[in-house]
Amino acid sequence: MKFSCNTSELSDACQIVQRAASTKTALPAVEGILLSAENGKLTLTGYDLEMGIITTIPCVCLAEGRLVLNAHMFSETIRKLPGDIVTIESDVRQIATIESDNFKTSIIGMNADDYPELPSISGGYDVELDQRVLKDMVRKTIFSAAVKDSKIVHTGVKFEIEEGHIRLVAVDGVRLAIRNENIDYSGEELTFVVPAKTLNEVIKLLGDEDEKVSLSVGNRHITFSIGKYYIISRLLDGEFLNYKAAIPTAAKTVVKVNTGSFLDSIDRTSLIITDRIKSPIKCVFSNDSIVMSSTASIGASNDKIPAEITGDDITIGFNNKYMIDALRVCDTDEVKIMLNSPVAPILVVPTEGEDFIFLILPVRLKNEN
Repeated sequence: MKFSCNTSELSDACQIVQRAASTKTALPAVEGILLSAENGKLTLTGYDLEMGIITTIPCVCLAEGRLVLNAHMFSETIRKLPGDIVTIESDVRQIATIESDNFKTSIIGMNADDYPELPSISGGYDVELDQRVLKDMVRKTIFSAAVKDSKIVHTGVKFEIEEGHIRLVAVDGVRLAIRNENIDYSGEELTFVVPAKTLNEVIKLLGDEDEKVSLSVGNRHITFSIGKYYIISRLLDGEFLNYKAAIPTAAKTVVKVNTGSFLDSIDRTSLIITDRIKSPIKCVFSNDSIVMSSTASIGASNDKIPAEITGDDITIGFNNKYMIDALRVCDTDEVKIMLNSPVAPILVVPTEGEDFIFLILPVRLKNEN
């Protein structure tokens, strides 16, 4: 194999593709990037047996071939090359020689035949979305996916797609995030769960424009086509939480509050709370105001902001991080907080519509029975 290509283009592709390469495995090949040069194109593949990232860049192909190079070493080498053009040549011993300007180095590679074959999707269902829409939907839900859970399915985000509508749902046992959007779709109803790890890579590639992202959904895998990048991932199996049963249908207390003011107040009141010193935020909703306080071994904080409150007065405790995570992704000037009792879930929704729903379980305060 021998080819030349633009150093910057190759470096950009390597930095993204290497994120799919495994770092801990008994199979050395999946710690590498598969390079395939043919017909004036260089294809780069990273795959950790669960998720793969593939892209293609133009090259001057002097000798077609395939080779696997350690992802980290290869990416770092290309990133630090001095010249605008790089030439890479491999020999029969799988040793790659890399040259750029006056710099020359060699890396011992691996046989491409040892690289695992990526799964393919046949007979899948195709869905097309605006990149900015999918990016926003993932951003508003992924933080609620479980990091560790006895049910692996909860470490992903559930997609529910039906005619004209898409819903994303994430849950980790103490909070729930839902994002709804109307879309141009008229196919069969689809329900599947994508690993949060995959979606973290997807949103890094998604733009804020109206360009499209194409999804192809199979029985066990899904692909995302984003510009010149192609991501393939396994889907998660298992019974997802019946989240609809967890959402209150009515509220004894309804609070309308400025999103930024509420977020800033919680942030200030939380300054004495750390990972080592845990304490809930105590929130009193009464007399068209929200009074927040926190107490820890190192001190105490109090704050008060105005709000529009309808219904019963209520005092409730919650984890500051969970509420901050939800409020930070709200893009509305105001939010509506729906409450029923000090031990019932806290619901955060827009003042109008159902674009998003955040549910947070309260923390029992020490003076509460």
